[in-house]
Amino acid sequence: MRANILKKKLSLRIKRKKRIRGDISGTLVRPRISIFRSNRYVYVQAIDDVNSVTLASADGLKLGFKANKAGAAELAKVFAESLKEQKLTNVVFDRNGYLYHGVVAAFAGALRENGIQL
Repeated sequence: MRANILKKKLSLRIKRKKRIRGDISGTLVRPRISIFRSNRYVYVQAIDDVNSVTLASADGLKLGFKANKAGAAELAKVFAESLKEQKLTNVVFDRNGYLYHGVVAAFAGALRENGIQL
């Protein structure tokens, strides 16, 4: 029974992800910020969809930040610095099918606080 519930949750997230990705796309000037969260860590990357290139990325596992609100805020601070080095301040946020609350909302809020416009 538990496996069926997990499959259903994943399939619903995939449907939300496809629906969102139909509307947004990243460019070299305004890249798409894609977030992935597991139960332990958060991973983020800035993507230029026109050229299919990852411009910047941050890995919560390598940096030692957990998948909680505080860890997401710290990861956003590090990620914002790497975006500013490349002179990218205006981005499109892709929540990757996750609901916009908790860790995802904390990450987006911390990006805004660090000078990145979503």
